[in-house]
Amino acid sequence: ANGVKELVIAAMLLSSRKITEGMAWTQSLKGKGDEVPGLVEKGKGDFVGPEIMGKTLGVIGLGAIGVMVANAAVGLGMRVMGYDPYISVEGAWKLSRDVIKAPNLDALAAESDYITIHVPLTPETKGLFNKERLSRTKAGARIINFSRSGLVDNEAIKAEIAAGRLGAYVTDFPEEELLGLP
Repeated sequence: ANGVKELVIAAMLLSSRKITEGMAWTQSLKGKGDEVPGLVEKGKGDFVGPEIMGKTLGVIGLGAIGVMVANAAVGLGMRVMGYDPYISVEGAWKLSRDVIKAPNLDALAAESDYITIHVPLTPETKGLFNKERLSRTKAGARIINFSRSGLVDNEAIKAEIAAGRLGAYVTDFPEEELLGLP
């Protein structure tokens, strides 16, 4: 659970700050010698992005991983909303009092700058983030799915990214149709 929590935090940072793009660009400067420091200083502005502090994270599923992610995000200065109609008493005891209870998934999606999914794939959760829900998701939001691939509709994700409405989709269930997208 801790390893996944750390990957989710890394995913928020990587999807916001263009870290990997900046690293690749810096590597492309090989052979420029004494010009490298100046080029790097001048080029830093091309890789800026939003800071996570003060942003809203929506956590869907407040089991072992979701609770750890929510609490870590509170510690990073984020506003955290949680949604889990099946939260256990044990999970509730571990959850920071600063986590806000979302009334429903659509409210969480509409208010969150980042959304992380931590639920099992069931007939009820399949396509949880489909065309309709994504259309109600806050513009520029970044969705992180380290749970199961069927929870998110890939075609809908592609359409939202192409339309410029979705900031990024981060998953550890890559499928070829998603490769090359932010």
